[in-house]
Amino acid sequence: MTSPLQQKLKITGPSIVTANRTWDGVVIYRTAAKDWSEQLADAAIVRNADEAKALLAESVADDVGAIGPYIAPVQVDDAGKILPGNLREEIRRTGVTIDLPV
Repeated sequence: MTSPLQQKLKITGPSIVTANRTWDGVVIYRTAAKDWSEQLADAAIVRNADEAKALLAESVADDVGAIGPYIAPVQVDDAGKILPGNLREEIRRTGVTIDLPV
């Protein structure tokens, strides 16, 4: 099995590094200050493979507070708000929610 750093990264748009916190499993995001935050708004945005590799490498090296960091797509709206880039990341962030018939 190859590590994520050995795999070819294809970044097609804005992305972030995310993981889960070791002691409670909460979704966390890597910040530009080389820390972890529970707030997606604090996440460092990368826009190319070299930036993504660097941010992921430092995140993997900082394994004290996070489990399994990886690169995930995001969307940045016109106001600069960061939103999950796919359904998987939205579910990780907010949990599974479905409307049940009444």
